Amino acid sequence: MTFLSENTSILITGGTGSFGKKFVEQLLNRFPKIRRLVIYSRDELKQFEMAQRFSSPRYPGVRYFIGDIRDYDRFKRACEGIEVIVHAAALKQVPSAEYNPFECIKTNVLGAQNVIDAALDCGVRKVIALSTDKAAAPINLYGATKLCSDKLFIAANNMKGKRDLLFAVVRYGNVMGSRGSVIPFFIKKRAEGILPVTDVNMTRFNISLEEGVDMVFNSIENAWGGEIFVPKIPSYRIMDVAKAIGPDCKINVVGIRSGEKIHEEMITQADANTTVDLGKYYAILPQVPNWSREKYIATFNAQPVAPDFQYNSGTNSEWIGVEEIRALIKEHVDPNFEAFNVPA
Repeated sequence: MTFLSENTSILITGGTGSFGKKFVEQLLNRFPKIRRLVIYSRDELKQFEMAQRFSSPRYPGVRYFIGDIRDYDRFKRACEGIEVIVHAAALKQVPSAEYNPFECIKTNVLGAQNVIDAALDCGVRKVIALSTDKAAAPINLYGATKLCSDKLFIAANNMKGKRDLLFAVVRYGNVMGSRGSVIPFFIKKRAEGILPVTDVNMTRFNISLEEGVDMVFNSIENAWGGEIFVPKIPSYRIMDVAKAIGPDCKINVVGIRSGEKIHEEMITQADANTTVDLGKYYAILPQVPNWSREKYIATFNAQPVAPDFQYNSGTNSEWIGVEEIRALIKEHVDPNFEAFNVPA
């Protein structure tokens, strides 16, 4: 028996962002007559634009709430009657967070606590929070705030008392084609004939928005509370991305930016003792779960990882090359993409 159905009521924070829009699209493809879907965000223009596509009469359960997760009273009001919260709102730009640290803290940490408090107060049953690879061994403020957020959501399972409520986290890295990411940036820059590369050795994990949404659906159905779910996904080399997009372009090495890593990490060796392999995903289990670890492993046929295990884009076993990158760009970013549309 599945949890999600036409009778489910869901709220998504950051609902007008890249992930939010794809999540709404996929959810309504499954359940166009869903009882209630609240899209909660600060951007009235983006809500207006989404409403041109997702609203009554075709989608009678969709509602749009203007609000900020920093505003607890407003967020609590939006959560009335909600069973599931998907928390995707965050301040994500690394340089902006370094320059405006407490603004990032107010959204990513205090906002996370507001989500937890509202879930505890409003009878919510499941909360799935989106995290980032930058929360694993963070070296910048954004990553530190998301690590703090992850810790808050995991610990919230200890505060629920007898409530029928669980909190879990989904962590993944670079989303192909998302706003501000390297692929759309390179596509734009290749018209100049020069691609700026921070470091020729850089690698990144690669996941599509659709795969990220599927992870959240899987977590809603299968989480027991306290897990951090991590996908098994391929890596790419930044130089292969440059070759895929602008094979005739000159490469300008500009140097690594403050707070940036050469390789992405999603599971550190320090987490290996509580990490299990679920087949399609890994799960970092809580140190002190409020359920039986042995029963969890038996239920999901989970395999504990080796004590020295770590999940790093630079040492990953699965890679995508130039031609596959081009095919994925056409599939997920720009169907009209042509690799050789560059200056002679």
